[in-house]
Amino acid sequence: MWIDRLTAALLFIVGAVNLLPGFVALAPSRITTAYGITIDGADSADLTVLLRHRAVLLGLVGIGLLCAAFIPSLRVPAMVAGGVSMGTFLLFASVGPALNSATMRVARIDIAALALLAVAAVLVWRKEA
Repeated sequence: MWIDRLTAALLFIVGAVNLLPGFVALAPSRITTAYGITIDGADSADLTVLLRHRAVLLGLVGIGLLCAAFIPSLRVPAMVAGGVSMGTFLLFASVGPALNSATMRVARIDIAALALLAVAAVLVWRKEA
């Protein structure tokens, strides 16, 4: 029983971490705060659309993880989606050019969330084994 509660709590936390950036889709003025970049200039409309789309996708991953916290049958697919999402961001962040401090903050948060997700995955695996 405690394993289910801990797993649900971990998925809820990781879901919230993924859902929060989703608000950028509704409030593009928060892009500068979230990522430390300006969205002014010749290509700003393109950049704004891309970052808002990214926010929607993160929101969907977050909603999936939040649902998985309460619906055990969704846990494995939601954890895979969350792991792929955060893992690819961290991969891209590590192999690309130097990032600003705000984007590095996002990377550190994703590292912590990915670690929590890994713990949740181990708990699910142990329960099913």
